[in-house]
Amino acid sequence: MNWRLWEKISLEDWIQIAISIGIILFFLVLRKLFTKYVFYLLVKLFKKTKSDFLNQVLEAFERPLRWVFILIGLYIAAIYFPFFNHRNELFGDLLRAGYILLITWGLFNLSSKTSILFMKISNNSAIEIDQILIPFLSKTVRVIIILISISVIAEEFDYEVSTFVAGLGLGGLAFALAAQEVIKNLFGGIVIITEKPFSIGDWVQTPSVEGVVEDINFRSTIIRTFADALITIPNSTLSNEPITNWSKMGKRQISFHLRLEYGTPKEKIEAVTKKIRSLLENHEEIHKETIFARFTDFGESSMDIMLYFFTKTTNWGEYLRIHEETNLLILEILEEEGVKVAVPVRAIHVNEQDERPDSL
Repeated sequence: MNWRLWEKISLEDWIQIAISIGIILFFLVLRKLFTKYVFYLLVKLFKKTKSDFLNQVLEAFERPLRWVFILIGLYIAAIYFPFFNHRNELFGDLLRAGYILLITWGLFNLSSKTSILFMKISNNSAIEIDQILIPFLSKTVRVIIILISISVIAEEFDYEVSTFVAGLGLGGLAFALAAQEVIKNLFGGIVIITEKPFSIGDWVQTPSVEGVVEDINFRSTIIRTFADALITIPNSTLSNEPITNWSKMGKRQISFHLRLEYGTPKEKIEAVTKKIRSLLENHEEIHKETIFARFTDFGESSMDIMLYFFTKTTNWGEYLRIHEETNLLILEILEEEGVKVAVPVRAIHVNEQDERPDSL
């Protein structure tokens, strides 16, 4: 039976089949040539224009453009293929849907780079776009692109999108119940964006996590801890927690007690306290607004001078450097005055009478 089927194929049909295969192979080669030469030339030309946005557009549509050659090749090959009607309605719908998907693919890739567009709008106009809003807007654009693409493809296949939307009303209650947590997280994200308790790159601390904010999306916020781990927190949880934004500090606190030995003369305590206060007031990297250096407590094994002041910098490394520097300078003051830091000790007094052996 199969042999008879092959016998029915005429020489002209074989030529047409060969032409169809040749067309597909030709467009595959053309695709490679485009990628290797034409696309490379376009990249060089766009780089000369020094336009970041044009470069991003080209990068976003690179792979979709490759597939355009495949679709064109398939369409032309179908015209010559003897056993297929290229005017078939379904074939035409599938080709148009393919082009729509390629455009969607390119726009989807480009939407991940829309931060460049938003930054240009923010820099070149009076509209100020917060850093935390940029990725959220980018993801919103992506969702819109996908929804529009689905609706256009559905229309191509003569499916009424309005009927589908109306049908959602029938199962709206079930859908709302199933999506309750998603909606909570979405509104939590909106609360975070509108109230702006932090931005991308800020160091934040909550009862559940501490680290640097890396991203925020519709469902969650991603924070990288100082152990270099990524933690994903639902927006509904984060929006209901107290958030400490350490990056918003204008200054950074240093506070401790300097414990001196009992028996240190009053004059020495006064001299040490005065010199430390002068040191802090004249230090270029110490904030002048709040400086305290006062003899405040009689401890169990020491007399305590309370030190309370702030560094101008909030950078952790710089803060530690200044803290170390002030500590060393305080040690120099103690050495100059001959004052020693107290070491916690505990004296145990033993009753001598209890130590005597019982008399016989």
